[in-house]
Amino acid sequence: MSLFVPKFEESVIVRGAEAEVVGGAPVGVRLLADKSATGGALSTVRVTLAEGADGARPHLHHSGAEMFYLLDGCAEILSGDDIVTAERGDLVIVPPEKPHAFAAVPESTADILIVFTPGIERFEYFRHLQRIRLGEATPESILEVQDRYDNHFLKSEVWEGRRG
Repeated sequence: MSLFVPKFEESVIVRGAEAEVVGGAPVGVRLLADKSATGGALSTVRVTLAEGADGARPHLHHSGAEMFYLLDGCAEILSGDDIVTAERGDLVIVPPEKPHAFAAVPESTADILIVFTPGIERFEYFRHLQRIRLGEATPESILEVQDRYDNHFLKSEVWEGRRG
């Protein structure tokens, strides 16, 4: 068993009003702390979803776990072949290699704190998604950066059929 000890000396303090926000309605992402700020310990963002909005389509990470903590609202979270409905105060942690996705449930918003551990530089990934939304990059370009951001997309019949 190995023990990972993050390497940073000062507390990380991010003021909500000063955090960069990418996107907006229906999906806003507040960039809070990246791997470089936490000595590799974690990366964290806050995702706000409008009613029924999709947050992320099915994907997996090879090298880290992803934690979802519902600050408010209600979300559907794919974990493998199961869809969990999470409500305010609920916590879902998806291990490495397990397919997952998330969305606000129909007729509900969702405000989700997401933590990746160990950390990975993810802020540029969210900026890339914003460029796709703005038409500055093609949707296919996300496939070119899957390895860089350890975000590997896949198909999920369970997820695609959930609202059918």
